[in-house]
Amino acid sequence: MSVYLNRLMTTAALGLACVAAGACTPLKSHQGYIIDADLVNSVQPGVDNRTSVLQVLGKPSFTSQFNEGDWYYISRDARNFAYNNPKVRDQTTIRISFDPRGTVTGIAKGDQTQVASISPSNKSTPTLGRKRGFFDELFGNIGTVGAIGGQGGQGGGDRAEP
Repeated sequence: MSVYLNRLMTTAALGLACVAAGACTPLKSHQGYIIDADLVNSVQPGVDNRTSVLQVLGKPSFTSQFNEGDWYYISRDARNFAYNNPKVRDQTTIRISFDPRGTVTGIAKGDQTQVASISPSNKSTPTLGRKRGFFDELFGNIGTVGAIGGQGGQGGGDRAEP
């Protein structure tokens, strides 16, 4: 009977070790554009235009509303352990600039060191005006329903009478 119990304990310990090791395996993910260096290097300033860039590289990740509509191709690799937030391992940003006629004027490459980290300071946005409590919010509009311009239901000067 002890041999059977010994095998059962060994099997249980081995199974628990496999589950524990599986929980520590990093999950890798890729987001965005898949960069092909040969295709990116084939785009030449002064030669290519928006149409040729679209045919070679495809649709950009996003476009700028400023600077004559620069195009951005973003690629990000991340990984995380179990339920933790993903950590960025590598990020590449390719910015293609165009002149007003649509001809490529420059190609710039960036990495994750150029990404700004923003952390909000509060969970509420300060506003001007007075603070209203629960009951003010709940009962504050009683008597103002149907009032035009806050006149408490009295006729307004701009309304046409029937």
